[in-house]
Amino acid sequence: MALRWGIVSAGLIATDFASVLSSLPRSEHQVVAVAARDLSRAKEFAQKYNIPKAYASYEELAKDPNVDVAYIGTQHPQHKATVLLCLAAGKAVLCEKPMGVNAAEVREMAAEARARGLFLMEGLWSRFFPAMDALWSVLAQGTVGDLRVAHAEFGFDMCGHVSRATDWAQAGGSLLDLGIYCVQFISLVFGGQKPEKISAVGRLHETGVDDTVSVLLQYPGGVHGTFTCSISMQLSNVAFVRGTKGMAQLNKFWCPTELVVNSECKEFPLPQFGKDYNFINGAGMSYEANHVRECLRKGLKESPVIPLAESELLAEILDEVRKIVGVTFPQDKH
Repeated sequence: MALRWGIVSAGLIATDFASVLSSLPRSEHQVVAVAARDLSRAKEFAQKYNIPKAYASYEELAKDPNVDVAYIGTQHPQHKATVLLCLAAGKAVLCEKPMGVNAAEVREMAAEARARGLFLMEGLWSRFFPAMDALWSVLAQGTVGDLRVAHAEFGFDMCGHVSRATDWAQAGGSLLDLGIYCVQFISLVFGGQKPEKISAVGRLHETGVDDTVSVLLQYPGGVHGTFTCSISMQLSNVAFVRGTKGMAQLNKFWCPTELVVNSECKEFPLPQFGKDYNFINGAGMSYEANHVRECLRKGLKESPVIPLAESELLAEILDEVRKIVGVTFPQDKH
């Protein structure tokens, strides 16, 4: 039976997700509604992807009885209100990362989903790429030996042409947009443990958001993870883990299509949908969509790959880093 999606927002990431869903078998996925704050944008989006309903408010989509699951692709500060709106209407929810601006927001959304017995997942699409799954298997099998260090760096020069990146009011900055990918990688490597100690240094943008940040996460057993994220410069965008027997590395680690283990490379080609995407390797969103469908088919209320407790932990880590480097957003005062 097809999973019926409602798309909340008509922005770039929502466009890619709708494009992917339209490429998957209609017997498995169907987009039945889209909502945007501007009805003309919603109608244009609906026409492009052959979506039967276009709404000018998120409330209307949440009330649509034909929607099984809502995909939230709004800006960070709008996530909490929109997720809570959809949960209150009885919808399952996939919310783009970061799920909340801070840990308090994530905890509130998670608590609401648990209380209502509804599925909620943070859209960390990286976790569902076959290359990432292969990395997990390599670590579990001990191929690189006892783990010692994990490192990730993620940076682009986004200043000037991606307005939200430097927009304090939209909770911009490198940590929430890019650092979340680094933290989830390190968390994956070390099994979702809570760091014993968090250290960080950072440079702030003139608008008050974090520009470039480097972080050290110390874990039990003397192992540690480090990462650097930046919205003002291009970084290597590579992640690796080193152990006593070697190293495993992911290039373009937020959307990886190859895994290098002790100099041996294995490739994991993307699905070929013959479409253009706003973001690199956009076809990989299909892995995430299929995972959500599988979870709902099994009656699960959260993902075993990204459980809500881990989303809460990732947000707590980012909160602590922001506190250290001196970045606060309006949501932190509530």
